[in-house]
Amino acid sequence: MHQTENRGHMGDTGEIDHDAVMRARVMLLGSDRPSSREEIEAYRILAEVSPRVYLPKLAHALIKRGWELRDPEVHVALHAEALDVVRRYDAETPDREEELHRALNRYQHSLFAAGRRAEGRAVCEELAEAGRYGRLAIVLAEEGCHAEAAELYDRHIVPGPADPSEWTLIEWAAELDAAGRREEALEVFGRLVDEDRRKVAEDRAPLACMVWKLEQYARMLRAAGRREEEAGARRETLALLTRLARDGEPVSWSNIQACWSTLLVLSGRSAEPAATPDAPLPAFGVHLVHGWSPDVREEYFASIPALERRTAALRESDDLHGLVVAHRRLTVRRALQWESYGRRDEDALRPVFDEGVILARRLTGDDPGALARALTDRAMFLVAVQRYGEALADFAEATGLQSDPPPIVTRT
Repeated sequence: MHQTENRGHMGDTGEIDHDAVMRARVMLLGSDRPSSREEIEAYRILAEVSPRVYLPKLAHALIKRGWELRDPEVHVALHAEALDVVRRYDAETPDREEELHRALNRYQHSLFAAGRRAEGRAVCEELAEAGRYGRLAIVLAEEGCHAEAAELYDRHIVPGPADPSEWTLIEWAAELDAAGRREEALEVFGRLVDEDRRKVAEDRAPLACMVWKLEQYARMLRAAGRREEEAGARRETLALLTRLARDGEPVSWSNIQACWSTLLVLSGRSAEPAATPDAPLPAFGVHLVHGWSPDVREEYFASIPALERRTAALRESDDLHGLVVAHRRLTVRRALQWESYGRRDEDALRPVFDEGVILARRLTGDDPGALARALTDRAMFLVAVQRYGEALADFAEATGLQSDPPPIVTRT
């Protein structure tokens, strides 16, 4: 089915084909349930007679048909028609604006999935004009336009009682940082950390998420040269890990690993090439499932085999530093794949982090920070799989390595 199919059932004079209308009504009322394609055809006819009743039914049928088919170009055609249908809604139709925004969002998603990025971006620009700026900000970030993305967040996020979600704050901070506005990024991320502190004090947020956010915050403070504040954040993290190792989470939580994986991917941005409009990359700091464009997601995971070959080649060479860097890039991808695809078996991912620590120990003399990074990476993963005692040991050693001068740390 494509947009070129005949949709009209009026004659050359503009008169309604009443026989076609009768057949459509009979088919919909018959004892045999029509196929989704037949249903669409019937609603197209009836929408000409009674648009207020049948245009919403037609839009829904077009979307449902898209769920049944896999061809990306067919998805584009179906969602384009659904968008056109929603635009024809009567101004008094309930929730018309919200329906239009949803139709635009589905259409842009299908365009990106079909590799039609320029068209998808144009639809995101229309959404932004209507106040739905999030998708355009992500697309700009994917194409390396970090200053523009940060400015978009700046314009739409204002302090007040209706604060943005924590995911939006992470995205905003990530784009401010990528745009070189480091102090502003710290201020935004600091808001997120402060809010988590309040929630944790009231048992309204998991300690694990606070640990992951504090680690990212400490990383940002270190990059900004604010070493005393970084040390304070790490001490706070150690205290939380000590509490987790002793008592576990005070409240049961589920589906929080996305916070860990999102911040892990964000921490690896500096090792990736710069994104451009012709070579987009993920918007680091954005939730994979709810934010990444389909074409970017596909390309990111498709890069795993090439990275596996590169790490295998580097193991045969003397370039230990190159191996450590490539292995971490591969680890980040595998971790994101493990989390997002529901691979919750710890043993499927633990060896990747273990190898990272082994490689970094060999490199300690040339790059002391490499071991601290590898231990911290493993500690954050161990928190995700509730191995709190082991996570505490790893993070304590990593913190010792990052002190100036480093204290002696005994592993247990």
